Amino acid sequence: MTELDVALEAARAAGAILADRGGGPARIRHKGLVDLVTEVDLACEAAVLEVLERHTPEIPILSEEKAGDSEADTRWVVDPLDGTTNYVHGFPVYAVSVALEVDGEGFVAVIFDPVRGLAYTARRGAGAWCNGARMQVSDCRDLGQALVGTGFPYDRREGDNARFYTRYLEAMIRNAQGVRRAGAAAMDLAMLAAGNLDAFWEFKLRWWDVAAGRLLVEEAGGRFSGHDGGEVDRSWPSPLVTNGWLHEQMMVLLERV
Repeated sequence: MTELDVALEAARAAGAILADRGGGPARIRHKGLVDLVTEVDLACEAAVLEVLERHTPEIPILSEEKAGDSEADTRWVVDPLDGTTNYVHGFPVYAVSVALEVDGEGFVAVIFDPVRGLAYTARRGAGAWCNGARMQVSDCRDLGQALVGTGFPYDRREGDNARFYTRYLEAMIRNAQGVRRAGAAAMDLAMLAAGNLDAFWEFKLRWWDVAAGRLLVEEAGGRFSGHDGGEVDRSWPSPLVTNGWLHEQMMVLLERV
């Protein structure tokens, strides 16, 4: 059984729980003012960890809810339910994200969309795939014709943060063809890899939000960086992700805000 097989089994195990329960109200606790965790997050995490620990007990795990804070260079990185707020409200955009990093670099990635039954997968050097069909980023080369995704950090209610984030949104609305805020960064990156989005930016994510999506995008021919084109801070990643053709245009626009 390959590492990709293990990741896919783990993601599908959590996806089965999500599909069975179908979204909508669940028992909730708050990690912050707008940051939720539900009984379903925990059930999904338990399902993922059971598969990973059974097949690869030697590999440590970094997971969002309770699986430790492994800083090992080789590790699984798991978001058992990306898009919890969407799930709680029955808004059908959420996913399970599982990535394996080897020597600090993405090696295997799976993002599973249980709503549409789509498995986005990648292995370093072997391309990115969706349910067996090879993915390629879009060929859009003009920001004015681009569909761009974003999200808003959990600290948006604090101080002047909302005004700060919406300055970037306003700039993008003025310059891109359209802007979408779906509420699940893993799905944004998977759709970018599939060519459904042309670019994406956000502030203050966590590494489990983007670890799998980064490999998907890069294996599909796209580019993942910080807003300035440099490396992303893995503690609180603020990524700029594009099909490659739009990267410089996005960097210039973000710098001007």
